[in-house]
Amino acid sequence: MRMTRGDFSSSGLSVIHVVPGLHPRSGGPSRTVVQLTDALAIQPEVVVTLLSQSLVGEPAVPSKVADVDRRLAVSCSSPALRLALPIRRELGRAFRSNRPAVVHSHGLWAPAGHWASRAARRHGIPLVIHPRGMLEPWALGHKAWKKRIGMALFQRNDLDVARVLIATSSQEYENIRKLGLRQPVAVIPNGVDLAVSQRVGNEPPRRPERVRSVLFLSRIHPKKGLLNLMHAWASLAPRGWHLRIAGPDEGGHLAEVMALAQRLGIAASVDHVGEVDGKRKSETYRDADVFVLPTFSENFGVVVAEALAYGLPVITTRGAPWADLETERCGWWIDIGVEPLVDALRAAMALGDEDRRAMGERGREYVRRYDWNAIARDTVGVYSWILGKGPRPECVALG
Repeated sequence: MRMTRGDFSSSGLSVIHVVPGLHPRSGGPSRTVVQLTDALAIQPEVVVTLLSQSLVGEPAVPSKVADVDRRLAVSCSSPALRLALPIRRELGRAFRSNRPAVVHSHGLWAPAGHWASRAARRHGIPLVIHPRGMLEPWALGHKAWKKRIGMALFQRNDLDVARVLIATSSQEYENIRKLGLRQPVAVIPNGVDLAVSQRVGNEPPRRPERVRSVLFLSRIHPKKGLLNLMHAWASLAPRGWHLRIAGPDEGGHLAEVMALAQRLGIAASVDHVGEVDGKRKSETYRDADVFVLPTFSENFGVVVAEALAYGLPVITTRGAPWADLETERCGWWIDIGVEPLVDALRAAMALGDEDRRAMGERGREYVRRYDWNAIARDTVGVYSWILGKGPRPECVALG
């Protein structure tokens, strides 16, 4: 099925998705939105358009579905991009050419989402909003004064207009309800590329005398808890282990992290390997022995699912919705802070290679439930329900 901008079919359920940007450095949503729309695209009853914006020649997370035009590349002034004026114009063009059945907006606070909300409201089209963790307590507290202004000016009204909100975990659902949002909320997780787990696991055993590694792979941002990780690593000073930090630097936080490592005397055992993607990202996961995400807040934590798919034991905090790490015996779900991190790292590194490998195998089996095709089917069920074409899906909780 070929889908291009403005290409809507009267024979299928036509949905237009809006996301501010698809640059790989934009974090998890830039990838999960593409993966979701890829999975929706192969559903026989759905026709999908993914509308975003970027400068001409700017990189974007690629689609794996052939012949799909997934973004609007523009050549215009920087203020026009910041205000998402190209998206506003494109929405108007798309709505004039053929009216979609549903508008699905990803993320908050950005003008792109506001234009999507306005267009849906003006044309009487059901709006679905995927907050993507932007209503979590930590996220609301970060640059809180800007969020308060945005909420008063437009964001609360946009949220109230939405027919359905989508949370990626029960934890995110609870935090949405605490804000007084009473419309239906669907709890639909993000997925993981399960083809990865089929390619991993047959590698030859690695040399027992090699240096082992703990991997952090995510945006290098204050929310991710890297300063706590530096203090924990310094407290342990483990012999025969290296800490590898992978991911794009955001706002210059990497300099702060590495300066702290230098002051703590651990710089020799801490490496920043840069931003990784594609084959290099796969190799980075495969080379690791343990994965750690000491985050303050995640609505889902895609990298946790990825690490599990690669057969890695995972350490993450209660800021991420991964209690199943403990119940499935494939990792550690700990309180936020240095001391819990020290205890979990010590326990993970004290295990033998075979025990860590067994934990990884349990994690790989567990994460099979995060299949994008099943997630797409649940999402289509939500669309059908709000259009009066199907029953309320089990994933939808009424306010």
